[in-house]
Amino acid sequence: MMQVCLNGARGAGDGTAVPLTPEAMAASAADAVAAGAGDVHVHPKTPCGRDTLSPRLLAATLEAIRARVSVPVGVTTGAWAEPDPAARVARVRAWPVLPDHASVNWHEPGAEELAAALLERGVGVEAGIWSGTDGAARFAASPLGPRVLRVLAEVTDPDPRTAADSARALLSELSELGAAHGRPVLLHGEDGGTWPVLRLAGRLGLATRIGLEDTLVLPDGRRAVSNAELVAEGLAQYRRGAAEPA
Repeated sequence: MMQVCLNGARGAGDGTAVPLTPEAMAASAADAVAAGAGDVHVHPKTPCGRDTLSPRLLAATLEAIRARVSVPVGVTTGAWAEPDPAARVARVRAWPVLPDHASVNWHEPGAEELAAALLERGVGVEAGIWSGTDGAARFAASPLGPRVLRVLAEVTDPDPRTAADSARALLSELSELGAAHGRPVLLHGEDGGTWPVLRLAGRLGLATRIGLEDTLVLPDGRRAVSNAELVAEGLAQYRRGAAEPA
């Protein structure tokens, strides 16, 4: 499965290709799905371009995207969008329109309570396990582990020379701790590590993602003009990785 991550925490300073309004996100999602994406991850935005968990703005974003695509649509619940753990849970419980899934970063305060609130509302949980954090250990001990939709193995190493090794180390940690709880794993990187980690996901047969949240550039360093271009290239790179020895 290739997920498209439309925008992330990026803003207007990251270029006009990054979609920031519901309409722009919907158009970008439609093009990315046409290019081969089978799932959408999006960060709803305030009018000034900041990530938000606002019930009103999340509903507008989901409704706009769902009017254009029929694949699952998920959102962030990152602490940067709402720093107070109790307020994050309250936001989720007030959402009038529900995403198909939402990512929960397990190293962040209040992750367990937030995931429980999402599951209570019937929203699938993507358990975000970031390299370089205690997320894997915390998730390994979580009674909610077997109930999540999938595990997001998120490699935060931006160095293209070492990101694949960092990814293997994270996957090894998840395996040794039993932290995947038997759930599917989606492996991805960010910035300079994006493409090496995506190709590794292809070699290992794991789900992955690509989009302007993770990288603004193609493997040859050219600036990407759209999420659709990244998805098309991502699928080609994934196949390239799958053809290499694991």
